[in-house]
Amino acid sequence: MVSGDKLREECGVFGAFSGKTGSLAELVYLGLFALQHRGQESCGIVVNNGGAYKSCKDLGLVSDVFNARNLGELGEGNMALGHVRYGTTGANIRANVQPIEVHRLNGNLAVAHNGNLTNSEQLRQYLELQGSIFHSTSDTEVIAYLLTKERLTSPDIESAISSTMEKIRGAYSLVIMTGGKMIAVRDPQGYRPLCYGVIDGPEQTYVIASETCALDVVGARFIRDIEPGEILSFSKEGVKSIKTHCQKEKKSLCVFEYIYFARPDSVIDGISVHQSRVKAGRILAKEHPVEADVVIGVPDSGLDAALGYSEESGIPYGMGFVKNKYIGRTFINPGQTERQNKVKIKLNPIAETVRDKRVVLIDDSIVRGTTSGRIVQLVRDAGAKEVHVRISSPPFISPCFYGTDVPDCQHLIACNHSLEEIAGIIGADSLGYLSMEGALSLGKDDGLCCKCFHP
Repeated sequence: MVSGDKLREECGVFGAFSGKTGSLAELVYLGLFALQHRGQESCGIVVNNGGAYKSCKDLGLVSDVFNARNLGELGEGNMALGHVRYGTTGANIRANVQPIEVHRLNGNLAVAHNGNLTNSEQLRQYLELQGSIFHSTSDTEVIAYLLTKERLTSPDIESAISSTMEKIRGAYSLVIMTGGKMIAVRDPQGYRPLCYGVIDGPEQTYVIASETCALDVVGARFIRDIEPGEILSFSKEGVKSIKTHCQKEKKSLCVFEYIYFARPDSVIDGISVHQSRVKAGRILAKEHPVEADVVIGVPDSGLDAALGYSEESGIPYGMGFVKNKYIGRTFINPGQTERQNKVKIKLNPIAETVRDKRVVLIDDSIVRGTTSGRIVQLVRDAGAKEVHVRISSPPFISPCFYGTDVPDCQHLIACNHSLEEIAGIIGADSLGYLSMEGALSLGKDDGLCCKCFHP
């Protein structure tokens, strides 16, 4: 995806807990690189050495914020916590950069959060009336302050987390670091992915991450996904699982983890993201067949679905675009002309693939429609005779309140236009979306959240 007209990614969390003191900041740095696709606004790392925290956090990409000098200054520790952010709540300011740190009476606390609370404003007002002073506008600080408040009357941090879970609503995959423990937490419906693995050696290092691709990068052996509602605590005493909040609600992993958010080399809840996208393409070919000469995908997540469409339909697959990998998500648009050319700067069609051909163009979604229209025009300008657009998700007809950047209905093209009208607006010869049944089949046992596709 190439524009603010499209969905933006989620946040990514990464934590490491070791039986010995070492340079864990470098390990977390590598993990955050693997999760960079989930957030490009800001990033941060906090290292815990015997309860004393050192941190480095700033706006920008992982490669912009960290270098050999500041990673070295973080020093050694037996725990470290990292985060890459795309904010669905709170402005893109340094105060909102995670992990959020709280220096409290009975020890330090750091929280990294992927998701969005639906009752954040009510909780913030409640905490402010209790005397809390907020430094950021993110709901992660709300979670941190609730934990701090509950810890004052709880026998341990796990109990404080459990009490906090009774109060917060919405999507949250958390990694929480205290003086002596690292704890992974997933909301009872499991909206966001979270898993853990281990780096084997004389002293094992446990790794918690939003996606398995981050475990692969640091050489960790995948153990399992954190269960919805589970509290998993890592300490010198070992690994402790608390399932008080498990199986209280129906599982609802966001379907866009499979369609777009996650990296294709990740595995979520036992399902390969790549294979899930290929499956979506196969279903699209059955649901919306068309006579054509070539199938192409919009990088990056449209490529897997295009492969599936090609395999199922028998229409040859072609490389339709070259993506400029050196244009960041913070690309500056100094004027109207530059804004209009932004798609072309990031994507350039390969004319030899589409010239004088009937093209099936696969993308993962249409939000407002402006970017889709520009991409279709790029393909036509490259010489395509026909452009048939196929979308590997159902139409957006409702906003999302769980941390996905789906705007209100007035900005959703599918809320205000018929299928034929949308095809006309984006300049396509035909348009087909994945069915709701097809989307639900991408996960396991229908345990997917598809609320943005429901009125």
